[in-house]
Amino acid sequence: MKIKYILYSFAIIGLLASCKSKRKVAQKTTKHKKIVVVKKTTEQPKVVVKKTTKTTPIQNRTVAYINQFKKTAMDEMRTYKIPASITLAQGILESGSGHSQLTQRSNNHFGIKCHKGWTGGKVYHDDDAKGECFRKYKDPAKSFKDHSLFLVGRSRYASLFKLNEGDYVGWAKGLSKAGYATDRRYPAKLIALIEKYDLHQYDTQVLGKEFKRKKRKVNSVTEYKVIKGDTLYSISRKHGLTVAELKNLNGLSSNGIAIGQILRIKK
Repeated sequence: MKIKYILYSFAIIGLLASCKSKRKVAQKTTKHKKIVVVKKTTEQPKVVVKKTTKTTPIQNRTVAYINQFKKTAMDEMRTYKIPASITLAQGILESGSGHSQLTQRSNNHFGIKCHKGWTGGKVYHDDDAKGECFRKYKDPAKSFKDHSLFLVGRSRYASLFKLNEGDYVGWAKGLSKAGYATDRRYPAKLIALIEKYDLHQYDTQVLGKEFKRKKRKVNSVTEYKVIKGDTLYSISRKHGLTVAELKNLNGLSSNGIAIGQILRIKK
């Protein structure tokens, strides 16, 4: 009887131990998993676009030309009173910013011909006539010096030296009036270059003060000032003219016009 009681006790203890272990396993298996919710966003990362200003090869070439010869032009202005802005604009226009065939061959930046008495170097180039004689220089600075002497030494340009110092507009118009160039748009081209590349800043550096030009009032009845985007066709349409009539009124031989140019639209 005692043995049976002992066996019965062991059986109960074993049963309790078995239940306890099962409960632990159950607890382990019913442990809750942590759920992580990922929120989807529709926002796109911001992309910063840097604005770039495109420049043409011709503009780059012109800026390089200005940087190379601005000091020379200012030195000439100090000696001969010719605005540095005019000298630079003429050099840009007449030498193709130093890349014309004549300039490449001769360092002649202003198309100065040999003329009587020239004993320096020479090159021959087709211009108004075939095989014309042009001056040749070893140093381009000599070309700038000759340009100054050319203007100083001819009486037809004397009136230009009486203008207010730094008056590049007066100089541009005066050169044309004195017969420096046959192109009737020559003054407008010079002024456009000076104002596009701020060449008058070099006049200011030499003079120590800025030349203030009186703004011309445009007679809206008989004149029109060219703005960006204008063409002879658009201007003629706006004022009831044909392109041929507009060109005749202004003595134009081509369709090219410059920003700021004043055109006559009526007699």
